[in-house]
Amino acid sequence: MRCDGCGATVGRWSASPLCPACHAIAGAALPVPVQRRGGSALWLWTSDAARAALASGDLAVIIRAYRAATGVSQRRLAELLGYDPTYISMIETGRREISDVAARLRIARHLGLPAHTLGVSDPDDADFTAMLQFGESTIRLAAIARQSGHGAEAVNELWPLVTRLESRVADGHVERDVMLLLARARAELGVSLGYVLPEERLVSAARWTGRALWLAEHLNDEDLLAFTLRVHGNELRKVERPNAAVARLRRSMELGSDLDRGAALVQLARAAGELGDPALFDHAITSAWRLVDAKPGVGLTSPYALHEVHLRGLVHTRRPELATDLLDRRRMSTIAIPPQWQAILHVTTGEVLLARADTPQAETAFEAAITIAEEHRLPHQIQRSLRACKSHLPAVGELARQALGRLRIPEPNPAGSQAP
Repeated sequence: MRCDGCGATVGRWSASPLCPACHAIAGAALPVPVQRRGGSALWLWTSDAARAALASGDLAVIIRAYRAATGVSQRRLAELLGYDPTYISMIETGRREISDVAARLRIARHLGLPAHTLGVSDPDDADFTAMLQFGESTIRLAAIARQSGHGAEAVNELWPLVTRLESRVADGHVERDVMLLLARARAELGVSLGYVLPEERLVSAARWTGRALWLAEHLNDEDLLAFTLRVHGNELRKVERPNAAVARLRRSMELGSDLDRGAALVQLARAAGELGDPALFDHAITSAWRLVDAKPGVGLTSPYALHEVHLRGLVHTRRPELATDLLDRRRMSTIAIPPQWQAILHVTTGEVLLARADTPQAETAFEAAITIAEEHRLPHQIQRSLRACKSHLPAVGELARQALGRLRIPEPNPAGSQAP
């Protein structure tokens, strides 16, 4: 089956005639299953105490940890497992051992654990391992697709993975490996949505990165926390919450590795520009350029991305003359960069050229941005172009309206986001 919106293949699992990306662009929320059964505490197997209990391999210790986290009494647990309450007491005190495979398997499933943690094998364990491996590959390939200018394809790959992981958690299976994978999948989904959604729906991207951050806060993994703080901060910036964005990006810089701190620094420069704080912007952008020049190719960010951040930040901090000077001094070729960045850079270049009243070159830049953005389904770059050209370049504004119409995106309202 093909998507009615873009022609992409729609899997049989979907009840919608639209692919996940078109479904989200149309304003539909991603399906998040509700918890269907009780028993497992959400953070039971992710805390330090719980991990220590699991590492012991001792059924008595694991059951005590389970009851302590959930508040389930021995009587209630016995009822759920089909035992006499005194039998649970004997297990917990070590007076009774359970060696029967079926019994251990039943206990593992009730506690929301892979069977191998209780010393028994189960066909579901192979499925569990395969799910983790598949999830890792999906996230990695989706990130590559997004970075190559295929944000819609990234959303379409991530949607079913996130839905599957959410369903597993809703069923009470909250293994640490699953929670870590879910946090990363949520974050990558939010970032990918941030590329393909129109401005009025970018809050959905911020919600997904926020859900990733919420998980990361509980998982005691500083690298994951630094990453989710950074991506959530950037999505908050897009929905015009620069103060909140700055707070999260600063915290990300405090926690992350050198590479993560550098990436957060670039996003901080973006947020400071949109906050209209020239001192913070100048500090962040100067530090970011210093890192890029000192360690070229390390992966902090690409020069074209940092150049665009620099140009736009100067415009937002009301220094268009410095922006035009930078544009003249450091011309960037857009041939060898990903298409989403071609569109972003063309729009920002057009804004700078308009600031110095260079109408013909500005018109050329905006037209190029609109063409690329329509081809790669980047509606908010078309919306940025429309907003910039409305009163200065009416012909380009009409071109943008037509492109939005073909993408089935309504014209933005005048107070729309300033998203990239």
